[in-house]
Amino acid sequence: MTHEMNNPLSLSELESHFSEDYLHFSDVVNPPEKSDREVGAIWELLSLTQGSSVLELGCGYGRIANRLAEKGARVTGLDISPILLKKAKADAAERRLNVEYVRGDMRSLPWRDRFDAVYLWYTTFGYFDEAGNERVIGEAAASLRKGGRLLIDLLNRFSLLREKSPTYEIVQRNNDLRIDIMNNDALTDRRNCERIVVRNGRIRRTRLSFRQYGFSECVRILRGAGFAAVDAYGQEGGPFTPDGQRLLVVAYK
Repeated sequence: MTHEMNNPLSLSELESHFSEDYLHFSDVVNPPEKSDREVGAIWELLSLTQGSSVLELGCGYGRIANRLAEKGARVTGLDISPILLKKAKADAAERRLNVEYVRGDMRSLPWRDRFDAVYLWYTTFGYFDEAGNERVIGEAAASLRKGGRLLIDLLNRFSLLREKSPTYEIVQRNNDLRIDIMNNDALTDRRNCERIVVRNGRIRRTRLSFRQYGFSECVRILRGAGFAAVDAYGQEGGPFTPDGQRLLVVAYK
C-alpha cells in the first residue's frame, strides 16, 4: 500500500514547507532557552573546542549554527530554503558572527576532508528515498577529516508505537494557527505530516515526509560510508531509552 504522502519530497516541496510560515512559528516551537540547551548538548557530543570547524546540514534559520559560532566554533550551514538562509545570515550579522551560509542540496556537497564535525539536527535526516538518504551520509563522511564526528538527531520510532494514527499537533501564535496531521506508515517506515497554516485570513497547506531509521539501520549505513564506530544517546545527550522521544547517533570517522 503506497500513496502520494509516502513519496519522498522534491526539493521544491521542501522549499515550500520551510517557508516564511515556518519562521513565523519558530520561536513558539523552539524558544531560545531550548536552543541554548541543545547547543550545549551538541558541543559535548561532538567534542567541539574553540576553532573546531563544523558543518550543519539543513541549518534552517541558524538557531543552532549561530549559537555554536558564539561559543567559538567555525561554522558552515547548508540549506535549500533561501527564506530561512536569509534569516540565518541576518541573525549572524546582528550577533556580529562570521558564519558561512550556503544554499545547496545535502546529497551533493562541495567540500572534501574539511570539517572536524558534521551534524543533522531536529529530524533533518530522512527526507529522500533510501538511496538519497544514504547519499547524504556518504557526502557527510567525505566532507569530514579523518577522525571527524557525525551527529544525527532522530525521532525514536519505538516511542511512536504507542501513538494512535493520525495525531494532531497545534501551535498558536497570537491569532495564527499551525496544525500538523501526523501519520506513521508501518509499511514504508515513513512519518508523514500534512501541515495546515491559518494566518492573516488565509489557509496554506504543505507536506513533509521522512524515513524513520532505527539504530541498527543507522549503524549499517554509517559503517558502509566508512565510519569506524557508532554510539547511541537519548534526548540532548542523555542515555537512550526505548520510550524516550529522541535517538541521537554519533559516528566517528
